[in-house]
Amino acid sequence: MSQHKGKIAAAIAAVLLLFYLIAVYWSIEPDRFDVLENAKQQAAERNEQVVTGYVTTSALITVTQTLLDKPGGYLSNDMMPPSVMMDNMPAWEYGALEMARDMALSMRKDFSRSQSQSTEHPSLKKAQPQFNISNTAWMWPSAEGEYQKGIELLIEYRSHIADSGDRQSQFYARADNLRAWVKEAEKRLGSLSQRLSASVGQERLNTDLAGDREAHQATYAPHEQIVRTSWWEIDDVFYEARGATWALLHFLDAIEHDFADVLEKKNAKVSVQQIIRELEATQEPVWSPMVLNGNGFGFVANHSLVMANYISRANAALIELSELLAQG
Repeated sequence: MSQHKGKIAAAIAAVLLLFYLIAVYWSIEPDRFDVLENAKQQAAERNEQVVTGYVTTSALITVTQTLLDKPGGYLSNDMMPPSVMMDNMPAWEYGALEMARDMALSMRKDFSRSQSQSTEHPSLKKAQPQFNISNTAWMWPSAEGEYQKGIELLIEYRSHIADSGDRQSQFYARADNLRAWVKEAEKRLGSLSQRLSASVGQERLNTDLAGDREAHQATYAPHEQIVRTSWWEIDDVFYEARGATWALLHFLDAIEHDFADVLEKKNAKVSVQQIIRELEATQEPVWSPMVLNGNGFGFVANHSLVMANYISRANAALIELSELLAQG
């Protein structure tokens, strides 16, 4: 009887070890890819020309496709072990997905339209909502299925802009279009920076209505409040930031190519390069087996504060870039 129990225990241990090893493999973050080479390769495969907007569109396609094709596939909506017990990679996926959603929306309402009165491109009009399904949806429709439909519609749009005979399909590389997307990226990084900084808890003054004496808000908010990210969410916020900055890096690389003339004219190319350099630091390997949460200048490191520092610096540079793009 004891021998039988020993075999059961050994089998359970073997299964748990297997699940652990699979989880470790599936938790490996995707490598960064060269957006220009990626676009050239896809253009060659489809016998298309790399026109203005091709690199940015290809970067969005590949970023979203990577969410589906990386080791383990898309994990955020898995209901079976070991992925159901994993949280770091699903958080990473969500961060990258949020950046992809912002880019898809900007392509639909800004990059593909010449002015506010112009019509939306039909492929982008259908593609953008596909990425808005809940990231945890697993039944019909599933998140993977809807995202794949969105990717196929983006590929359709890319083929249209690469067709010299299709005058109705365009990608407009203009300063005002680019600034609209930059403002969205600012908000994403600002939110991530605040949540990462709150890992140690801070007493913050309420500045929601600062700068406008006549401003009002819907309900009362205290003048001071303690802001702290839950201990259970610290690693999730950290990996969400890793995923978001990974995606943003590719989009900035693509913007640097497609908007090269605009950036040159505004003397803003170096600003984009500095943002990229700041964000590259967020992708350095994490050597600790867990996300540490030491206090300020305490003995134990605080990975969230380090990440917040890099993101805050990148966000400040984005704000400067936005101002440069707004100047004549």
